[in-house]
Amino acid sequence: MTDAASTAPMIGPVSAPDLHVMTYNIRRRIAHVMPTHPDRWATRKPLLRRILEAEQPTILGVQEALADQAAFVAESLGPDYGGVGRGRNANGRGERSIIFFDRRRLRLTATNQLALSDTPDKPGSRSWGNSVPRVVVSAEFDDLATGGRVIAFTTHFDHKSPKARWRSAQMIVKLVAEAQAANPDAVVVVTGDVNADVNSAVYRHLTEDGVLRDSWHAAEHRLTPQWGTFSNYLPLKAGGKRIDLILVGSNVEVERTGVNVVRFDGAAASDHDPVQAVVRAR
Repeated sequence: MTDAASTAPMIGPVSAPDLHVMTYNIRRRIAHVMPTHPDRWATRKPLLRRILEAEQPTILGVQEALADQAAFVAESLGPDYGGVGRGRNANGRGERSIIFFDRRRLRLTATNQLALSDTPDKPGSRSWGNSVPRVVVSAEFDDLATGGRVIAFTTHFDHKSPKARWRSAQMIVKLVAEAQAANPDAVVVVTGDVNADVNSAVYRHLTEDGVLRDSWHAAEHRLTPQWGTFSNYLPLKAGGKRIDLILVGSNVEVERTGVNVVRFDGAAASDHDPVQAVVRAR
């Protein structure tokens, strides 16, 4: 753990053929939070900026971003970054899952957003017992440095319904399998908050058939202990629940990974801690 006066990156910028992938639930802005509460967005904003400015990931999957928060993340990353993903509601508003990407390295060629439901092409649709809409965002890229293909997904599973999480996992695996069949040499990464730990049926379904692998287990090097990724502003716990994941496809090698639990005078930028990995094509 780092309690940083100046923010040293856990990974920072990387060079080709490496790709720096990060997943981060930045915690939606909540109104009427007491000024002294650690969840106050105005307090967390500068901390989030320091992390993003230091890390400069090639691909960043963000969850729980309201429109103003998404704009803040984009501003913090800088003008070389683009982003795809709209609000999860039928009108395109509400929380967003967004894929940000470094345009100096990646050229966007296609993007899509689907509802995690029985009617995925219907924005805002809900099925399977989830009380709010849930989405998966995908983006396809040309890697300007290697000439290869990169396909990224980001998602946020439901926090209440086990059935919704299970069916969402089924849908993600199917989408990834289809993407890999169409692009067998592509680097495929899935970032997200799956609201289920590594002992769950949801996790097993995501990883058991070989379509996706958990970067934590696939990595050659782990930079940190296995911190729980949902601290909720409480003291850190080694061996805690990892509900924020970076999953990788069959054509991906994971060089290193870690859970970034940087604190600033004891304060956290979100109730979740980001997971980061350096990956490359096999």
